[in-house]
Amino acid sequence: MFYFSPRVISIISLIEVLIILVPSLLAVAYVTVAERKTMASMQRRLGPNIVGYYGLLQAFADALKLLLKEYVAPTQSNIILFFLGPVITLIFALLGYAVIPYGPGLTINDMSLGIFYMLAVSSLATYGILLAGWSANSKYAFLGSLRSTAQLISYELVLSSAILLVIMLTGSLNLTENIEAQRSIWFIFPLLIIFIIFFIGSIAETNRAPFDLAEAESELVSGFMTEHAAVVFVFFFLAEYGSIVLMCILTSILFLGGYLLTNNLDLINSIIIDLGSSSIFVKKDLNEFIRLIFFINQNTLIVSIYDYIMEGLKYEILYYNNILVEGLYYYYFDILKNSSVLDGLLYGLVLGLKSSILIFIFIWTRASFPRIRFDQLMAFCWTVLLPILFGLIILIPCILYTYSIFPINIYLL
Repeated sequence: MFYFSPRVISIISLIEVLIILVPSLLAVAYVTVAERKTMASMQRRLGPNIVGYYGLLQAFADALKLLLKEYVAPTQSNIILFFLGPVITLIFALLGYAVIPYGPGLTINDMSLGIFYMLAVSSLATYGILLAGWSANSKYAFLGSLRSTAQLISYELVLSSAILLVIMLTGSLNLTENIEAQRSIWFIFPLLIIFIIFFIGSIAETNRAPFDLAEAESELVSGFMTEHAAVVFVFFFLAEYGSIVLMCILTSILFLGGYLLTNNLDLINSIIIDLGSSSIFVKKDLNEFIRLIFFINQNTLIVSIYDYIMEGLKYEILYYNNILVEGLYYYYFDILKNSSVLDGLLYGLVLGLKSSILIFIFIWTRASFPRIRFDQLMAFCWTVLLPILFGLIILIPCILYTYSIFPINIYLL
């Protein structure tokens, strides 16, 4: 056993955070370049092509320009809150990356309530926008912050309702377990309508066109960030694009299988199937256990079998070909822990590719649809999306209960 001092542990934690944050900020920088180049191509113009090869250094030139600009603060503003608002928005936009699994076990904190954490962090970012708009002492900024707050709170309900339907299929709030539950089939196929609603809510949640009413140039100049300039404007800029990347990653995790590329659990799945048809030495109801085994094979890991055996069968011993199922559980996760660096890179590239496709759709949507009115935006949320979601919240559990395909940890409740 190795024992590290608290100082060494703190240094290791700091390195882990930097390993996540630095690539995230670089991704945000290049998303801005990708957006400008993509929209330029769609609108038959060049876009940035001077700074660096093919304009790849344009984001760093823009950041340097904003950092070197003279900062001018409104004389009648609340200076402390005026500076604190953008900082709060950026911090909570970046905190969500702490629970993102980039591969099996490749995360800073694999929380059992990771989805709750994501929803809480995205909700708290609203306070930064509200403080920034109110403290500027400008009617445009104040109206922009009120619009943004109403929009974020409304569409937060859409996102949480859509996530609830995904949780009904997985029975877990852990992001890694939600990914592993999609080894048989990605959730975008059975939940296509939910995916579309979730994606529309993600666009509204990140204040992107055609739902960017909080910063409508034709009405509010620049919305809640009208009076901000130089460094604090960079904070808002990074927070907006950081939340876009984060929402695309979350969408790929919940509906597109996350870091999964193919089903590489064929061996484990065959073992699970054999468990339902071979000699099993238990003292409980064998038929009920076999039925649960066949269901588990469709949408979750062998860890759920282990939990069921240890809790449901009251720690009685289960053998398959003279091998403890508990031993299979530890053997499988030893394989995951001892996987090569190349496997980790492959998982990260798969997740990045799926997220990049979703980011492209974000940009494509901005270039394709005109901005709608604010009352239309709110009416679309409360009179169209939410009634559909409430109907699905009733329908999907009925289907799961009818065919007895609730996840095992929900079923046992």
